[in-house]
Amino acid sequence: MSEIKDRAEEAKEKRAEFGPDISLEEYTLDAPEYGARPLEEITEVDRERLLNAGVDVTGAERSGSFIQVDSSVIHAAPTQEGIEVQSTRAALEMYPWLEEYLWQLVRVDADKYTASAELNFQDGYFIRALPGAKSVFPVQACLYLKAASISQNVHNIVIAEEGSELHIITGCATDSPELSGLHIGVSEFYVKKNAKITFSMIHNWAENIAVRPRSGVRIGENGVFLNNYICLQPVNSLQLFPSAYLEGEGATARFNSVLMAGPGTHMDVGSRAVLSAPGTRCEMIARSITTGGEIINRGLLVGEVEGVKAHLECKGMILKGGGRIYAIPELDGRVEGVEMSHEAAVGKIARAEVEYLMARGLSEDDAVATIVRGFMHVDIEGLPPILKDQIDSAVELSNKSLL
Repeated sequence: MSEIKDRAEEAKEKRAEFGPDISLEEYTLDAPEYGARPLEEITEVDRERLLNAGVDVTGAERSGSFIQVDSSVIHAAPTQEGIEVQSTRAALEMYPWLEEYLWQLVRVDADKYTASAELNFQDGYFIRALPGAKSVFPVQACLYLKAASISQNVHNIVIAEEGSELHIITGCATDSPELSGLHIGVSEFYVKKNAKITFSMIHNWAENIAVRPRSGVRIGENGVFLNNYICLQPVNSLQLFPSAYLEGEGATARFNSVLMAGPGTHMDVGSRAVLSAPGTRCEMIARSITTGGEIINRGLLVGEVEGVKAHLECKGMILKGGGRIYAIPELDGRVEGVEMSHEAAVGKIARAEVEYLMARGLSEDDAVATIVRGFMHVDIEGLPPILKDQIDSAVELSNKSLL
């Protein structure tokens, strides 16, 4: 018993080395009010920052758009019938039943960040697909920091009603690379029977921004939740661990993440899935590169009934002056007959691979970029072409920073 306790304390100490504690008192809740406006009136500077986070302010090939600057929702509107896009505050006023969805998948008392999201609620987005509706193009949502030392506290709710399909791309960005601030985002996803949500998040923060997302997902019978998380630009501190609850027979969840941590960056990133119904499936794939920062990669699969299948894969690469990658894959099988597996690896670029490509005419920098590009590529099944192009663009942009 003493040995187990010692190992637990050691693990706790290791975790404490990652993701420094954030003092909420260092940030302000006061921000200027920004009025609602059409997409075409967003400034040229903001347009460029938003585009790098996957948000196209022209609204082209989008089924709706949501943009919140600090605490102000400046745009929220759908462009497709059967798809709803509005602020969480407005949705709560319109739909009294929505209270039943609030704080069901994320505990309000989970930590000081969830408490702050409740006590200092500054809106967020509500996106809903009506029964049978299928988004032709992605809905885009952006949470943007503009004021100095601001703390942004949002609560997002996404619902895919029975037989519906939602594709969402969320871009997070700041007004300038020098800005400091804190983003706290609570997100709750409800995937009803035979519904599907594809949720792709591209973070384009800045090196003085701390980020604390808290997310939960409930998946019903034959529902599908596909989550893609991309963070390849500088960020000070990032901590997220979404939990998916596969409660309906035949439910499926997939989590894909691609991360890059430069000097001074701390990332504590992972996901958890609880498979509690027959025929449920889950896959988690993580690709991480450090060029001097610290990354902790977590993954937890919990099998509660026989016949569930799940796999976790975590691969990391250490480049340019070191850094640290700490992988923690966990399997928790609670009954006979579960099928769960994991693999984890941390390595470096093999010199032989670089020389092989150089012998075929590539420069050393181009050879390294080619290897990194291949390492960061994750084949995401079922991803709409427009989202795939956006993710590929983000990966390509990050490759340029390595040269």
